[in-house]
Amino acid sequence: MYRIHSLTLALCALLAGCDSAPVTQAPAAPTLASATPVSSKSTNVMLAAWVGDFGGTPAFDQMQIADLEPAVKEAIKAHIAQLDQIAQQPGAASFENTVVAMEKTGELVNRALVYFSIYSGNLSSPEFREVQAKLSPVLAEYRNKITQNSALFARVKSVYNSAEMAGLKPDQRRLVTLVYDQFVRSGAELNVEKAKRYAAIDTELAGLYTKFQNHVLADEEKYLYLSVKQAGGLPESFVSGANAIATSKGQAGKLAIVNTRSSIDPFLTYSTERDLREQVWRAYYSRGDNGDQNDNNALISEILKLRHERSKLLGFANYAQWRLVDRMAKTPERAMALMQAVWPAAIARVKQEVSDMQKIANAAGDKITIEPWDYRYYAEKVRQERFAYDSEAVKQYLNLDQLTEAMFYVAGELFDFKFTALAPGKVPVYHPDVRVWEVTRLSNGVPVGLWYLDPYAREGKRSGAWASSYRSHQTQGNQAQGGPTTVLSSNNSNFIKAAAGEPLLVSWDDAKTFFHEFGHALHSLSSTVDYDTLNGGVRDYTEFQSQLLERWLFTEPVINKYFRHAKTGAPMPAELVQKLKNAASFNQGFGTTEYLASSIIDLKLHMIDPTNLDPDAFERGTLTQLGMPKEVVMRHRTPQFSHVFANEGYAAGYYGYLWAEVLTADAAEAFAGSPGGFYDKTLGKSMVANLFSVRNSVDPAEAYRAFRGRDAEIAPLLRDRGFPVPEGK
Repeated sequence: MYRIHSLTLALCALLAGCDSAPVTQAPAAPTLASATPVSSKSTNVMLAAWVGDFGGTPAFDQMQIADLEPAVKEAIKAHIAQLDQIAQQPGAASFENTVVAMEKTGELVNRALVYFSIYSGNLSSPEFREVQAKLSPVLAEYRNKITQNSALFARVKSVYNSAEMAGLKPDQRRLVTLVYDQFVRSGAELNVEKAKRYAAIDTELAGLYTKFQNHVLADEEKYLYLSVKQAGGLPESFVSGANAIATSKGQAGKLAIVNTRSSIDPFLTYSTERDLREQVWRAYYSRGDNGDQNDNNALISEILKLRHERSKLLGFANYAQWRLVDRMAKTPERAMALMQAVWPAAIARVKQEVSDMQKIANAAGDKITIEPWDYRYYAEKVRQERFAYDSEAVKQYLNLDQLTEAMFYVAGELFDFKFTALAPGKVPVYHPDVRVWEVTRLSNGVPVGLWYLDPYAREGKRSGAWASSYRSHQTQGNQAQGGPTTVLSSNNSNFIKAAAGEPLLVSWDDAKTFFHEFGHALHSLSSTVDYDTLNGGVRDYTEFQSQLLERWLFTEPVINKYFRHAKTGAPMPAELVQKLKNAASFNQGFGTTEYLASSIIDLKLHMIDPTNLDPDAFERGTLTQLGMPKEVVMRHRTPQFSHVFANEGYAAGYYGYLWAEVLTADAAEAFAGSPGGFYDKTLGKSMVANLFSVRNSVDPAEAYRAFRGRDAEIAPLLRDRGFPVPEGK
């Protein structure tokens, strides 16, 4: 239920959106005999118990923005009362009457914030943003009322230091430790004056995060309308989708270029109009950095100053030190060392990639010098020349519906899951585009949960792809269902909807992202933990499971069964499959460098005293010191870096994708070398048991050693990317 250790992440996901963040937990009744009654008289649909099949589901078809603010405020009041009751109960603190009792509270908050998360991530509007701005400080105050409840913390601390701890099961000891640590890291041991300042900082930050995300979203909602004559080089599927969007916006006969990655990537890859490529590129990479009412630079400066001050209150030298204490990396220096180990090879590869592209441009008589808006375009030319295929040819075999079936196949083979589509209307959804599947055990039909898919881009939906859980698994304390909870998991993408009657074809990169986010869903659906707090994650580990699942996209059963031509139904030719394999490490200089640049900037920003900081100048200066190639730009420039400045989910932690990729590459080599390959039954069971089902009930380093028999090594990552491996690695 209520996850004290991950409250910061949960609230940031709701206030502004965190990729792959767990959103909220399952509703359940309070278990103390004299628990404060909750919602017995409330008529607010957002507080009502979820009803219907599958353990009850959110009433998405009944939600109204007008109900949101009163629902959240009523839910918070009820939850604070529940926790106060635990804090003030007579008798010595124990694991059951304190920590477990806390796990069973917060059911109304969980319900209300599920609806909040949908409006925030999937259905944002000016009307909602007004409510969001009002609730941001309310939610921040709520968090601090809990973590600065001295009586409640005294009981948690008593359990943490008690003789009882030695007799608890390992997962119970971890639960107590996570709860205790989060209290301490949130200022529970500060004196009154410092605690008051800590709470004020949190409240101010909540408002700044909301403003930052809304500024980015406002810039992403801008469209560039082109005439059909300006569509030179663009694939038919892209033109068709762009035309459909323009028509829906009252611009029939034109093409709408959406200012999000799913739209700009194919445009920059295929458009033969160089001036338009530059225009589209500048619009995308200048989001939040235009010196207008949506400029984020001043907000970044203030956010960094407040984070630094808050960290100093807790006794840390900087925000990065505070943030990484409970991560696998442990210190910012270790995280930076990993990135610096990869950086030289990445920029060296960029130099070679640019040289290859420039040769093609010269041979074509284009009379240009490669610029950032040319990179994708000429990289595609190099791909076609070197590997004799183009990305559009590959897309013809990557039908979204077929890819969905491929994911289900992998889930069945590895996780014993069966996905059965529900008829429209069987459970409520918040938009007609959303589809729902029931998830059961393939071997015995035992219910597991539901999987929601919201695949298409639309106005008001934040960009990117992410996973979230409306209800997480737990086996202890759910009297409402009388047993383990059914999981309600979701995946969200931003594919441009195909024209009516046409299949939705996606790029190879988008296909990998689709599998990646499904890995987060499988992580949630696989849970066997007893307590909901243990469904949380360690940020530089949580991407590992999803990155690992990407590897199954290119396994033979998936290729043979699901890579089918959109028009003919023919399987992908063996020759094209081999070309894809040959090109596996193609353009890794670009991909690695754009990612690392964002990660290094993020970490460095949080390792310094940010007084009088100019974010744009810091970004430029740091990239110059790093020797950043001029032809590549950060994947997320600072003024639009929502992962870091619209919340704290990835703040000082964007490096975590690389940290997790070290684990991923190492684990993938274990599968590749096993007797049954990627479908080896023994290794597959070990993966589910040690890496997926335990969630955060086991320390990540211990969990990985249980699977691999040793710690992960960096050499597999370097081999994966086609980078040289130093001797002895």
